[in-house]
Amino acid sequence: MLIKHPSDIRSSEITDQKLYANRREFIMAAGAAAGAALLSGANRVLHAAGQPAPHGRKLDGVIKSPFSAAVGDEKVNTWEQITTYNNFYEFGTEKESPSMYAKALKTEPWRVRVDGECAKPGDYHIDDILKGQTLEERVYRLRCVEAWSMVVPWIGFPLSNFVKRVEPTAKAKFIEFNTLADPSQMVGVRSPVLRWPYTEALRLDEAMHPLAILAVGLYGEEMPKQDGAPIRLIVPWKYGFKSAKSIVRIRFTERQPLNSWQESQPSEYGFYSNVNPAVDHPRWTQATERRIGEFFRRKTLMFNGYADQVASLYSGMDLKRNY
Repeated sequence: MLIKHPSDIRSSEITDQKLYANRREFIMAAGAAAGAALLSGANRVLHAAGQPAPHGRKLDGVIKSPFSAAVGDEKVNTWEQITTYNNFYEFGTEKESPSMYAKALKTEPWRVRVDGECAKPGDYHIDDILKGQTLEERVYRLRCVEAWSMVVPWIGFPLSNFVKRVEPTAKAKFIEFNTLADPSQMVGVRSPVLRWPYTEALRLDEAMHPLAILAVGLYGEEMPKQDGAPIRLIVPWKYGFKSAKSIVRIRFTERQPLNSWQESQPSEYGFYSNVNPAVDHPRWTQATERRIGEFFRRKTLMFNGYADQVASLYSGMDLKRNY
Protein backbone atom coordinates (compact mmCIF):
# COMPACT_ATOMS: atom_id res chain seq x y z
CA MET A 1 0.00 0.00 0.00
CA LEU A 2 1.48 3.37 -1.06
CA ILE A 3 1.16 6.12 1.54
CA LYS A 4 1.97 9.65 0.38
CA HIS A 5 3.23 12.35 2.68
CA PRO A 6 1.66 15.83 2.35
CA SER A 7 4.78 17.18 0.71
CA ASP A 8 4.51 14.51 -2.02
CA ILE A 9 0.90 15.28 -3.04
CA ARG A 10 0.37 17.63 -5.98
CA SER A 11 -2.35 20.25 -5.66
CA SER A 12 -4.15 18.79 -8.68
CA GLU A 13 -4.67 15.55 -6.75
CA ILE A 14 -6.38 17.18 -3.77
CA THR A 15 -10.21 16.98 -3.69
CA ASP A 16 -11.82 20.39 -3.66
CA GLN A 17 -13.07 21.23 -0.16
CA LYS A 18 -16.58 22.14 -1.42
CA LEU A 19 -16.87 18.83 -3.25
CA TYR A 20 -15.72 16.99 -0.16
CA ALA A 21 -18.18 18.83 2.05
CA ASN A 22 -21.02 18.05 -0.33
CA ARG A 23 -20.23 14.37 -0.75
CA ARG A 24 -23.14 13.26 1.40
CA GLU A 25 -25.58 15.39 -0.54
CA PHE A 26 -24.21 13.94 -3.77
CA ILE A 27 -24.54 10.36 -2.48
CA MET A 28 -28.08 11.00 -1.26
CA ALA A 29 -29.08 12.58 -4.54
CA ALA A 30 -27.55 9.71 -6.47
CA GLY A 31 -29.38 7.23 -4.26
CA ALA A 32 -32.66 9.03 -4.75
CA ALA A 33 -32.15 9.09 -8.50
CA ALA A 34 -31.37 5.38 -8.51
CA GLY A 35 -34.42 4.72 -6.35
CA ALA A 36 -36.62 6.75 -8.66
CA ALA A 37 -35.29 4.79 -11.61
CA LEU A 38 -36.04 1.53 -9.80
CA LEU A 39 -39.55 2.74 -8.96
CA SER A 40 -40.14 3.78 -12.54
CA GLY A 41 -38.94 0.38 -13.68
CA ALA A 42 -41.13 -1.33 -11.11
CA ASN A 43 -44.13 0.64 -12.32
CA ARG A 44 -43.38 -0.37 -15.89
CA VAL A 45 -43.15 -4.01 -14.84
CA LEU A 46 -46.38 -3.67 -12.87
CA HIS A 47 -48.24 -2.20 -15.80
CA ALA A 48 -46.75 -4.81 -18.11
CA ALA A 49 -47.97 -7.58 -15.77
CA GLY A 50 -51.31 -5.94 -15.05
CA GLN A 51 -53.80 -4.96 -17.71
CA PRO A 52 -55.35 -1.49 -17.51
CA ALA A 53 -59.12 -1.64 -17.84
CA PRO A 54 -60.59 -0.76 -21.22
CA HIS A 55 -62.40 2.55 -21.14
CA GLY A 56 -66.11 2.11 -20.59
CA ARG A 57 -69.35 3.97 -21.08
CA LYS A 58 -69.33 7.66 -20.20
CA LEU A 59 -71.64 8.58 -17.34
CA ASP A 60 -73.98 11.47 -18.12
CA GLY A 61 -74.97 14.32 -15.85
CA VAL A 62 -72.06 14.00 -13.43
CA ILE A 63 -71.51 17.08 -11.28
CA LYS A 64 -68.41 18.18 -9.38
CA SER A 65 -68.79 17.58 -5.67
CA PRO A 66 -67.80 20.04 -2.92
CA PHE A 67 -66.67 17.00 -0.91
CA SER A 68 -63.66 16.40 -3.18
CA ALA A 69 -60.51 16.35 -1.09
CA ALA A 70 -57.50 16.37 -3.42
CA VAL A 71 -55.74 19.62 -2.63
CA GLY A 72 -52.33 21.21 -2.82
CA ASP A 73 -49.66 18.87 -4.16
CA GLU A 74 -51.95 15.84 -4.35
CA LYS A 75 -52.18 14.64 -7.93
CA VAL A 76 -54.95 12.34 -9.05
CA ASN A 77 -53.61 8.90 -9.91
CA THR A 78 -53.82 7.79 -13.51
CA TRP A 79 -56.38 5.40 -15.01
CA GLU A 80 -53.57 2.90 -15.56
CA GLN A 81 -52.43 3.03 -11.92
CA ILE A 82 -55.96 2.82 -10.52
CA THR A 83 -56.92 -0.15 -12.69
CA THR A 84 -53.72 -2.23 -12.39
CA TYR A 85 -52.94 -1.94 -8.66
CA ASN A 86 -55.87 -3.31 -6.66
CA ASN A 87 -56.86 -5.32 -3.61
CA PHE A 88 -59.73 -7.53 -4.71
CA TYR A 89 -59.09 -11.01 -3.31
CA GLU A 90 -62.02 -12.52 -5.19
CA PHE A 91 -59.71 -12.28 -8.21
CA GLY A 92 -56.45 -13.17 -6.46
CA THR A 93 -54.12 -11.87 -3.78
CA GLU A 94 -51.55 -10.11 -5.97
CA LYS A 95 -52.08 -6.44 -6.78
CA GLU A 96 -52.19 -7.08 -10.52
CA SER A 97 -54.45 -10.16 -10.29
CA PRO A 98 -57.79 -8.28 -10.49
CA SER A 99 -56.72 -6.54 -13.69
CA MET A 100 -55.87 -9.91 -15.20
CA TYR A 101 -58.90 -11.94 -14.12
CA ALA A 102 -61.80 -9.54 -13.50
CA LYS A 103 -62.74 -9.53 -17.18
CA ALA A 104 -64.70 -12.72 -16.41
CA LEU A 105 -67.09 -10.78 -14.16
CA LYS A 106 -70.64 -10.45 -15.55
CA THR A 107 -72.19 -7.18 -14.43
CA GLU A 108 -75.51 -7.44 -16.29
CA PRO A 109 -78.07 -8.10 -14.99
CA TRP A 110 -77.10 -7.00 -11.47
CA ARG A 111 -79.31 -6.95 -8.42
CA VAL A 112 -78.65 -6.04 -4.81
CA ARG A 113 -80.68 -7.82 -2.13
CA VAL A 114 -81.72 -5.55 0.73
CA ASP A 115 -83.01 -7.21 3.90
CA GLY A 116 -82.87 -7.23 7.67
CA GLU A 117 -84.15 -4.40 9.82
CA CYS A 118 -85.72 -2.20 7.15
CA ALA A 119 -89.24 -1.40 5.97
CA LYS A 120 -88.57 -1.88 2.25
CA PRO A 121 -86.59 -5.06 1.69
CA GLY A 122 -86.29 -6.54 -1.78
CA ASP A 123 -84.06 -7.29 -4.75
CA TYR A 124 -83.11 -3.96 -6.29
CA HIS A 125 -81.81 -3.84 -9.87
CA ILE A 126 -78.93 -1.43 -10.17
CA ASP A 127 -81.04 0.77 -12.45
CA ASP A 128 -83.58 1.04 -9.64
CA ILE A 129 -80.84 1.98 -7.20
CA LEU A 130 -79.62 4.73 -9.51
CA LYS A 131 -83.10 6.03 -10.33
CA GLY A 132 -83.42 9.64 -9.24
CA GLN A 133 -79.81 9.90 -8.06
CA THR A 134 -77.54 12.76 -9.08
CA LEU A 135 -74.09 11.35 -9.73
CA GLU A 136 -71.15 13.30 -8.32
CA GLU A 137 -67.44 13.19 -9.04
CA ARG A 138 -65.67 13.00 -5.69
CA VAL A 139 -61.88 13.07 -5.68
CA TYR A 140 -61.06 11.03 -2.59
CA ARG A 141 -57.90 9.71 -1.01
CA LEU A 142 -57.77 5.92 -0.83
CA ARG A 143 -55.52 4.59 1.95
CA CYS A 144 -54.79 0.88 2.20
CA VAL A 145 -53.63 -0.99 5.25
CA GLU A 146 -50.39 -2.05 3.51
CA ALA A 147 -49.28 1.60 3.76
CA TRP A 148 -49.92 2.65 0.16
CA SER A 149 -52.38 5.22 -1.07
CA MET A 150 -53.97 6.77 -4.15
CA VAL A 151 -56.12 9.74 -5.07
CA VAL A 152 -59.11 8.57 -7.13
CA PRO A 153 -61.88 10.53 -8.93
CA TRP A 154 -64.82 8.32 -7.92
CA ILE A 155 -68.30 8.75 -9.39
CA GLY A 156 -71.16 8.00 -7.03
CA PHE A 157 -73.92 9.25 -4.74
CA PRO A 158 -74.38 9.44 -0.96
CA LEU A 159 -74.99 6.07 0.66
CA SER A 160 -77.41 7.87 2.98
CA ASN A 161 -79.76 8.51 0.05
CA PHE A 162 -80.30 4.80 -0.47
CA VAL A 163 -80.44 4.04 3.26
CA LYS A 164 -83.27 6.55 3.71
CA ARG A 165 -85.10 5.07 0.76
CA VAL A 166 -85.31 1.56 2.27
CA GLU A 167 -86.27 2.95 5.70
CA PRO A 168 -84.24 1.20 8.43
CA THR A 169 -86.27 0.29 11.52
CA ALA A 170 -85.54 1.58 15.01
CA LYS A 171 -83.68 -1.67 15.70
CA ALA A 172 -81.13 -1.08 12.91
CA LYS A 173 -77.76 -0.11 14.37
CA PHE A 174 -75.42 -1.48 11.68
CA ILE A 175 -75.37 -1.99 7.93
CA GLU A 176 -73.65 -5.01 6.41
CA PHE A 177 -72.36 -5.37 2.83
CA ASN A 178 -71.69 -8.62 0.98
CA THR A 179 -69.61 -8.93 -2.17
CA LEU A 180 -70.41 -11.38 -4.97
CA ALA A 181 -68.76 -14.76 -4.35
CA ASP A 182 -69.07 -16.78 -7.54
CA PRO A 183 -66.22 -19.25 -8.17
CA SER A 184 -67.24 -19.61 -11.81
CA GLN A 185 -66.40 -15.93 -12.35
CA MET A 186 -63.94 -15.22 -9.55
CA VAL A 187 -60.80 -17.36 -9.41
CA GLY A 188 -59.90 -16.13 -5.93
CA VAL A 189 -63.12 -17.46 -4.41
CA ARG A 190 -61.91 -20.98 -5.22
CA SER A 191 -59.32 -20.51 -2.47
CA PRO A 192 -60.21 -20.37 1.26
CA VAL A 193 -57.95 -17.37 1.84
CA LEU A 194 -60.94 -15.59 3.47
CA ARG A 195 -64.49 -16.40 4.52
CA TRP A 196 -66.73 -15.96 1.48
CA PRO A 197 -68.75 -13.97 0.70
CA TYR A 198 -66.58 -11.02 1.62
CA THR A 199 -68.37 -9.12 4.37
CA GLU A 200 -67.92 -5.57 5.63
CA ALA A 201 -70.05 -3.35 7.83
CA LEU A 202 -70.48 0.14 9.25
CA ARG A 203 -72.34 1.63 12.14
CA LEU A 204 -75.51 3.19 10.83
CA ASP A 205 -74.37 6.71 11.75
CA GLU A 206 -71.15 6.14 9.78
CA ALA A 207 -73.20 5.01 6.79
CA MET A 208 -75.30 8.15 7.02
CA HIS A 209 -72.29 10.47 6.93
CA PRO A 210 -72.26 12.49 3.68
CA LEU A 211 -68.69 11.40 2.86
CA ALA A 212 -69.74 7.74 2.50
CA ILE A 213 -70.86 6.96 -1.04
CA LEU A 214 -71.98 4.15 -3.29
CA ALA A 215 -69.69 4.45 -6.29
CA VAL A 216 -70.54 3.35 -9.83
CA GLY A 217 -67.64 4.82 -11.80
CA LEU A 218 -64.39 6.72 -11.91
CA TYR A 219 -62.80 9.23 -14.27
CA GLY A 220 -66.28 10.03 -15.63
CA GLU A 221 -66.83 6.44 -16.84
CA GLU A 222 -68.63 3.37 -15.54
CA MET A 223 -66.76 1.42 -12.85
CA PRO A 224 -64.04 -0.90 -14.20
CA LYS A 225 -64.50 -4.51 -13.19
CA GLN A 226 -61.21 -4.73 -11.27
CA ASP A 227 -62.24 -1.73 -9.17
CA GLY A 228 -65.56 -3.17 -7.98
CA ALA A 229 -68.07 -2.95 -10.82
CA PRO A 230 -70.89 -2.29 -11.06
CA ILE A 231 -71.39 -0.80 -7.58
CA ARG A 232 -69.15 -0.53 -4.54
CA LEU A 233 -68.82 1.27 -1.24
CA ILE A 234 -66.36 4.12 -0.61
CA VAL A 235 -65.65 5.20 2.98
CA PRO A 236 -62.67 7.55 2.53
CA TRP A 237 -61.63 7.95 6.19
CA LYS A 238 -61.19 4.18 6.65
CA TYR A 239 -58.66 1.72 5.24
CA GLY A 240 -59.57 0.55 1.76
CA PHE A 241 -60.66 -2.97 2.69
CA LYS A 242 -63.72 -1.46 4.43
CA SER A 243 -65.06 -0.33 1.04
CA ALA A 244 -66.76 -3.50 -0.21
CA LYS A 245 -66.73 -4.09 -3.98
CA SER A 246 -69.25 -5.64 -6.38
CA ILE A 247 -72.01 -5.49 -3.74
CA VAL A 248 -74.86 -8.00 -4.00
CA ARG A 249 -76.41 -7.69 -0.55
CA ILE A 250 -77.07 -4.92 1.98
CA ARG A 251 -78.42 -6.03 5.35
CA PHE A 252 -79.51 -3.93 8.33
CA THR A 253 -78.77 -5.47 11.71
CA GLU A 254 -79.21 -4.78 15.39
CA ARG A 255 -75.92 -6.45 16.34
CA GLN A 256 -72.46 -5.66 15.06
CA PRO A 257 -71.60 -7.99 12.14
CA LEU A 258 -68.36 -9.94 11.98
CA ASN A 259 -66.31 -8.69 9.05
CA SER A 260 -64.22 -11.02 6.88
CA TRP A 261 -60.79 -9.64 7.82
CA GLN A 262 -61.84 -9.23 11.44
CA GLU A 263 -62.74 -12.92 11.53
CA SER A 264 -59.62 -13.98 9.67
CA GLN A 265 -57.04 -11.98 11.66
CA PRO A 266 -58.68 -10.21 14.61
CA SER A 267 -55.38 -9.04 16.12
CA GLU A 268 -54.60 -7.10 12.93
CA TYR A 269 -57.99 -5.91 11.63
CA GLY A 270 -60.68 -4.45 13.84
CA PHE A 271 -64.26 -3.47 13.12
CA TYR A 272 -63.65 0.27 12.77
CA SER A 273 -60.41 0.31 10.73
CA ASN A 274 -60.20 4.10 10.76
CA VAL A 275 -56.97 5.45 9.29
CA ASN A 276 -54.90 6.25 12.39
CA PRO A 277 -51.14 6.87 12.15
CA ALA A 278 -50.81 6.29 15.91
CA VAL A 279 -52.00 2.67 15.66
CA ASP A 280 -49.51 0.47 13.83
CA HIS A 281 -50.33 -2.76 12.11
CA PRO A 282 -48.57 -5.54 14.07
CA ARG A 283 -46.22 -6.11 11.12
CA TRP A 284 -45.56 -2.57 9.86
CA THR A 285 -45.93 1.09 10.69
CA GLN A 286 -48.99 3.08 9.65
CA ALA A 287 -47.33 6.42 10.44
CA THR A 288 -46.23 6.91 6.83
CA GLU A 289 -47.48 5.84 3.42
CA ARG A 290 -46.33 5.73 -0.19
CA ARG A 291 -48.56 7.26 -2.81
CA ILE A 292 -48.60 5.01 -5.87
CA GLY A 293 -46.50 6.71 -8.55
CA GLU A 294 -44.27 8.52 -6.02
CA PHE A 295 -40.94 7.48 -4.54
CA PHE A 296 -40.80 9.30 -1.21
CA ARG A 297 -43.12 8.41 1.64
CA ARG A 298 -45.43 10.94 3.25
CA LYS A 299 -46.96 11.23 6.71
CA THR A 300 -50.26 9.46 7.16
CA LEU A 301 -53.09 11.83 8.04
CA MET A 302 -55.52 11.11 10.87
CA PHE A 303 -58.77 9.75 9.43
CA ASN A 304 -56.97 9.91 6.07
CA GLY A 305 -57.22 13.71 6.12
CA TYR A 306 -60.96 13.83 6.90
CA ALA A 307 -60.67 14.48 10.64
CA ASP A 308 -62.54 17.78 10.50
CA GLN A 309 -65.54 16.02 9.00
CA VAL A 310 -65.67 12.69 10.88
CA ALA A 311 -63.85 12.96 14.22
CA SER A 312 -67.13 13.74 16.01
CA LEU A 313 -68.39 10.24 15.13
CA TYR A 314 -65.86 8.81 17.57
CA SER A 315 -65.98 11.36 20.36
CA GLY A 316 -65.00 9.78 23.68
CA MET A 317 -63.88 6.49 22.10
CA ASP A 318 -60.51 4.86 22.73
CA LEU A 319 -59.28 4.70 19.12
CA LYS A 320 -56.42 2.35 19.97
CA ARG A 321 -58.77 -0.17 21.53
CA ASN A 322 -61.43 0.39 18.87
CA TYR A 323 -59.04 -0.04 15.96
